[in-house]
Formats: sequence, structure tokens, C-alpha cells
Amino acid sequence: MSDKFLPYGRHWIDEDDIAAVAESLRGDWLTTGPAVEAFETAFAETVGARYAVVVANGTVALHLAALAAHVGPGDLGIAPTMSFLASANGMCYTGADILFADADPDTGLVTPETFSAAVARAGRPVKMAVVVHLNGNPVAMPEIARIAAEHGIVLVEDACHALGTTYRDEHGAMAKVGACRHSAMTVFSLHPVKTITMGEGGVVTTQDPDVYERLKLLRSHGMVKAPAQFVDRELAFSGNERANPWYYEMQELGFNYRVPDFACVLAHSQLKKLSLFAERRTRLKALYDESFAGLGNLVTPVPAVSYGEPVLHLYPLLIDFAALGKDRARVMAELRALRIGTQVHYIPIHRQPYYVRHSGEAELPGADAYYARVLSIPYYPLMTELDAERVVDAVRQVLSR
Repeated sequence: MSDKFLPYGRHWIDEDDIAAVAESLRGDWLTTGPAVEAFETAFAETVGARYAVVVANGTVALHLAALAAHVGPGDLGIAPTMSFLASANGMCYTGADILFADADPDTGLVTPETFSAAVARAGRPVKMAVVVHLNGNPVAMPEIARIAAEHGIVLVEDACHALGTTYRDEHGAMAKVGACRHSAMTVFSLHPVKTITMGEGGVVTTQDPDVYERLKLLRSHGMVKAPAQFVDRELAFSGNERANPWYYEMQELGFNYRVPDFACVLAHSQLKKLSLFAERRTRLKALYDESFAGLGNLVTPVPAVSYGEPVLHLYPLLIDFAALGKDRARVMAELRALRIGTQVHYIPIHRQPYYVRHSGEAELPGADAYYARVLSIPYYPLMTELDAERVVDAVRQVLSR
């Protein structure tokens, strides 16, 4: 048996990616240049959105989405508790209060029922809500969007796990995650373990031209360079018909959330291989699904949703550790001894000390039940079938001890 260590996730960089970045580094642009807009155009086309704005990482993408929705101090935002911290932090950075939505105990997803329950618990208007397509499985967007619209809530999709995923809309047609068919904005991450990477990076997509302009403004210090938008006409024009060529205005407090050109060259090169990455992830999922079927209630894969066709980012198992007679830490240690890496995605955010102080204690039993059983196993496109078989054999070996 190979002694190669298999981590839970890993990027795939080819020679064509390296060559594209090297060629970019020989050019005229290192910081923001033409490759940024070229990648944004290609990404928007890929997911079916009108606009895409690339930023430094998925966390700042969530922050900009909250700012673009005009979320601020004293506003209330709903976040999924079963997600990475950033799904709540993006709204919290604006000064908003956070209320957490529970999750389905088997999929980890926010459901129409848990979303409605969160809205009912709010006791006051909710400004914005984030729902996460956890592991790459889509939430029930048409139903949740209907509830959000009834309450005047700006809905944002956290699709950091879900590039390439589709779901069935209210008319029975398949909709791409990122096309914002049922949301104001969709946020993606381009971290190395995600479906495509630019090292670090994030993208916000939208169909709304006003939201698009605001995202671009806030990405770069709130700075305006278009003469038609200048406020201080005297300083901008100095008595001339044309604006002073050096002039710019900061009209709002923004951020430096920009990305370098060569990073967008890498991301663009990776985007061209999205169909290959998706196909390999889908094939690996099928192999795991078959291999882990029939193990009873001790170990089950996180179930697929009936209305979606996911491109999974993670492959989690649900393990009954009590029935197994081993706690999760021991299972992870035994798998690591067999050169199999695992991870837990995630600790429910409402359990984090900061949010207990910030939002108060909450009883969210679905998320707690999911967290108690979940364990992500190696899952990435570079894996071979032999690698996957090693993982399955190792899991069975640890279960049988």
C-alpha cells in the first residue's frame, strides 16, 4: 500500500497554469490590470450572472456583499450556524447583530423551515440573510427566497463550496448557483482547496447594475475617478471643461480588497478546467457513494438533496461515534496513522465564544446533531481511484477495530 499522505483537500495546478502566470509576470501589470476584468467577464459568463467582482478572498466578498446591501450598525442579519465563521463575520464587520439559523441534522443545510424559524425568532425586521450551499449541496433557494421576499430581506448565497452546482427552480428548470436567480448576490471562494483557486481570492456575482457599481466602489477605497460622478466640481475641474487628470474623490469609506493581475491569470486558467474538475469530483463521489453504501447507521455519507446536482467541495461522512465506541479525535488519529487526512466542517458558529457574547446562547439542535457526527475525508480531483479505495479501506479498518 502506498504511504502517500492523502489530505482532506488539495489544489491542482498544471503546467499551463504555471506558464500563464509566468507570462503575466513578464508583462506590464502586477497589481490590478486587464486580467482582472477578463477573469470577471469569464466567471460571470460561466455561472450565468450579469456581473462578477473579484476580491481578495471569500471573507471580504461576504463583507462587501453586506456593505453593498447597506447593512450597518444596529441592523439584524441571519447567518447559517453550520458554516465557516466568515458566513456570519461578513455582516458582523458592518456592526450588524447576528441571528443564527439552524440546520438539517443530516445535510447541515439551512432549510425553509429553519429559515422561517429564524425569522420568527428575530422579533424585529431582518435586513439581510446569508444561506450557505454547504459541501456543495444547494439549499432550497426558491422556497427560501420566497420567505425572504415576504419579509423584505436581502438574500445572499454563500457558494464558497458550490462552484458548478445547479439546482431545480420553481418551474422545474435547472439554475446555476451564481446566476442569482433567487438572490441579490452570490459569493464564491477561490481558496486552494476549493473547486478552482487563485491562491486566495473571492468573487461576488449579481444581476443588479447598482449593486455591481457599489461593489466596485467599496473594493477600492470608495474612490471615484469618473468626472461625471465628481462632487467637488471646483476642485475637480479648476475652471476647465475637462477634469484635472490627477483628480479622484473618496466619496465613501471603502477598502483595499483588490487582487493582483497575475492571480486573476491563474484563476482564469483554472476556470477553463472547471468542467474537468467537476467531472472528476462527480466520479469520485459516485465511487465513495457506492463504497460506503450498506454500512448501516454506523457510517453514512451526507445525503444528497433531491432538487440539486452538486459539484461537491467536500465529502463528509456522518459517523455514530457513540455506537462505534470511539470518539472523533481517536478516529481521526487512527486514520492519520494510516496516512489519511480528515477534518471537521464545521463547529457551529453559534457555539463560538465571541458569538455567545455577541448574540446570546441559542438552542439549534439540528446543527448540533450534524456537528456531532460529521467528518470530511479526502476528496479532490487529483485523487485516483486507487487513492479513493485506500481511503475506503482505511475507514473500514478503523471501524472494525
